[in-house]
Amino acid sequence: MDFKSVALGAGGLAALSADALLLVVAGTSIPNDVDAVVAPVLRDAVKSGDLELKAGRTLYVHRPSGLKVQRLVLAVAADDSAKSFKTAAAAGLAALKGLGVVHLAVAQVGSSRLTESHAEALASAVADAVYVYRHTKPSAPGAPRLAKVSLACSKTDATTVTVGLRRGSAVASGVELARECANRPANHATPTFLAEQARALARQHGFKVQVLDLAAVKKLGMGSFMAVAQGSEEPLKFIVLQYEGAAKTQAPVVLVGKGITFDTGGISIKPAPEMDEMKFDMSGAASVLGAFKALGELKPRVNVVGLIPACENMPGGRAVKPGDVVKSMSGQTIEILNTDAEGRLILCDALTYAERFKPAAVIDIATLTGACVIALGHHHSGLFTPDDELAEDLLQAAKRSLDPAWRMPLDEEYADALKSNFADMGNVGGRAGGSITAAMFLKKFTARYRWAHLDIAGTAWKSGVHKGATGRPVPLLVHYVLSQAR
Repeated sequence: MDFKSVALGAGGLAALSADALLLVVAGTSIPNDVDAVVAPVLRDAVKSGDLELKAGRTLYVHRPSGLKVQRLVLAVAADDSAKSFKTAAAAGLAALKGLGVVHLAVAQVGSSRLTESHAEALASAVADAVYVYRHTKPSAPGAPRLAKVSLACSKTDATTVTVGLRRGSAVASGVELARECANRPANHATPTFLAEQARALARQHGFKVQVLDLAAVKKLGMGSFMAVAQGSEEPLKFIVLQYEGAAKTQAPVVLVGKGITFDTGGISIKPAPEMDEMKFDMSGAASVLGAFKALGELKPRVNVVGLIPACENMPGGRAVKPGDVVKSMSGQTIEILNTDAEGRLILCDALTYAERFKPAAVIDIATLTGACVIALGHHHSGLFTPDDELAEDLLQAAKRSLDPAWRMPLDEEYADALKSNFADMGNVGGRAGGSITAAMFLKKFTARYRWAHLDIAGTAWKSGVHKGATGRPVPLLVHYVLSQAR
């Protein structure tokens, strides 16, 4: 997608040349700064009742008088914030769907300034509107005709808007990669496929990449990771990506993504309904790949490492059993009380491996627990960290990226649920506080660095008629990494 800023001159909106104009109207009353050409259309629409000034309402006008554009869509935003701008833009894009628009102009009235955040929000809304999964669906619609988006702004805002569009385009590119990886069925998106995607990113952007096989993982002593993988015919992969945008002396941010490419639950098998959605259990891994895609385009002055333990969790004669005890790379032993709590078992060895990079911070991303969905629903990702400064940095990144997260508790008392009579710890506690005890399990492997855990079980994909991956939390991750650049 070609995103551009357009500085409005004396001719205002009337001079815009495009196939359509999407005009976002901010607020619940007709603003004073409406362009003279558009003002009569807006006032008449409100007066006649065709458009109500409530957030989410839209009105399509064909061949509007006084404008070069042949199509005009008015979309109402609750206020002039970037979040409301994105919501209104998404509604306006839906109104234009299927109309053959190749070049779209976008403007806002009711706000004196367009910021970087507004521009980035627009790029995100456009990318979401045009995304269509096609890989295993030949009957899917063809490529969208929309190819160019121009955001109209004042001359003083043009530079700022251009910066926001560039960042938004890169983040959207990363989100698209994450969605594409997660949406593919498990017989296509295997651990080997994830490794191929990492290698492709490395070739495209000059990253370092290493893919460890079973022999290498065994040599490292990753007994917990291997235990999860042993029931599957698909070979495990441990993927290491490195982006070096700063001096070698600068400690890297390490992103660790859970890469369970299909989760049956293992011997503790899941119920059949909705088990197909367990292809999304590698969304943490997909988000790491997506973040690297965005970093490759933005090239910030920061060092980043991506770690992806990837395998399937399958039942079978060789599968790990409830009650088995395994030894993790850290040397700590784990009683596997529930084989469906497998994500933490592959992550704990990756978290131990992260120590070798002497990281500035480590963030793991995982569709870890159904309990987090119960706690937070599908709006906020769960954020767990004992580090207040890291928590604040991540929450600010969530706010800036419109990719919300909510901090959850990590009191030491929760660790009591993980006590075992036969190992250093069990891999599950009781049902109460399940997302917290899962995070407490991971915390046992992170003593040597600053660490945070993002539970994205409720935000990585949607179910029902809109079933599909969201690409979250790529925006949050990218904004956090950018905030660490020097």
